[in-house]
Amino acid sequence: MRNLLQRLRNLIQGEREEDERITESGVYDYYDQDSEEGGGQRQLFTALDIGTAFAKAIIVEVVGEQAEVLGVGRHPQSYSHMSDGFVTDIPGVIANCNEALIKAEQAAGGIIAPSAVIGIAGELVKGSSTTVSRQRQQSTKPITTEELDALITIAQQRLLKSAKERITAETGYSNIDVRLTNAAVISTRIDGQTVTNPIGFRGRHFSLTLFSAFAPLTQLGALETIAQGLDLTLTAIVAEPYALARCLSTNAGVDSGAIFIDIGGGTTDIALVRQGGIEETRMFALGGRTFTRRIATTKGISIKDAERLKISYSNGEIKNSDREEIQAILAPECQTWMDSVELLIEELSKGELLPPAIYIVGGGSALPDVYQRLEIFPWMQALPFSRQPIIRTVQPEMVSSIIDRENLLTNAQDITPMTLAYQAVELQNENNVLERALDRVISAMHI
Repeated sequence: MRNLLQRLRNLIQGEREEDERITESGVYDYYDQDSEEGGGQRQLFTALDIGTAFAKAIIVEVVGEQAEVLGVGRHPQSYSHMSDGFVTDIPGVIANCNEALIKAEQAAGGIIAPSAVIGIAGELVKGSSTTVSRQRQQSTKPITTEELDALITIAQQRLLKSAKERITAETGYSNIDVRLTNAAVISTRIDGQTVTNPIGFRGRHFSLTLFSAFAPLTQLGALETIAQGLDLTLTAIVAEPYALARCLSTNAGVDSGAIFIDIGGGTTDIALVRQGGIEETRMFALGGRTFTRRIATTKGISIKDAERLKISYSNGEIKNSDREEIQAILAPECQTWMDSVELLIEELSKGELLPPAIYIVGGGSALPDVYQRLEIFPWMQALPFSRQPIIRTVQPEMVSSIIDRENLLTNAQDITPMTLAYQAVELQNENNVLERALDRVISAMHI
């Protein structure tokens, strides 16, 4: 496996010397001419989506509240390397991700971005929100940072306990080590009034809503090992449904709320956003590979041939009776998928009204049968919708915070790595009172 420096040496051959800077340690740093004259280093990040079907890498430069795409790379994963969003062969995944990285670096003109944001998915990644309230004894005294930290601590402890219980119930194993992947304070309220910074306010009732995502240590440890094998500095591991909801709720004009469905190769991830804040995520192990296996088994062909046939079918290249045959083959799996989506959205709703907008992304969303199931489903009869929701496939141009001047990102399959790139933007711009308080609590809890 080539290390970072070796990859760099191979990529920069023939590049103009004025684009290169060498530090005392011998590692190349890349600067924009204007940035260097101003004394500032470019904020370069790699967004790595380790999917079940493909490893996808995007190199971006963060400028203000946007990220500009510099290079994109993709490489297929072997069936033996990933299963339902979970890494099953670390060396194999490192090799695949390395190929995706090399392609992204070549597309970026030889630029290396060692700081990485990596996505995590799978059924055992648990994300949810909770609201905690406190009735203050002395309402005339200003709220302090200690009160804010105490409320966040209560919420975080509650969410950690819930995640452990859910993982234990699903695996049958108790005392599984779980770790926090990401967290965000969704809202704070004083006497029912929403405020962005509660410090200094006076009032009787202080409430806070916190979202947190947790994953088993085994899964997180695998991603850390992969990052080390790729010579990447791990900036953040982010639950992909959270990244999706966080990015698109900001960019797709859905501030009032929406349901986001990411149909990947091994899993389908669902996130609920209400009133501008992410409430909960759910995942189940059924994605594009399930449909491929159904075709392969029924027709007695190889997985590779079945995948090619599925793509041709999705692109409308198969007609008439052959198309009807594929539809019939896929019908049982599509119904199982739709039943699972209905069940999970019902769990997410908790009996409350759901936002009438459903956005779908991921490579699996290209299958027309999936979109049709969503379109014809009797949403208002089955779930608490006030009206029939709109169903829309998210395309790259809808993500306004990610600038893709070279049109390297082309379809719904690219949305998930784009949302991870958006997390790099958020990481660079995080510096408010709530985020600092959350960091203090997480550090103190050692999670």
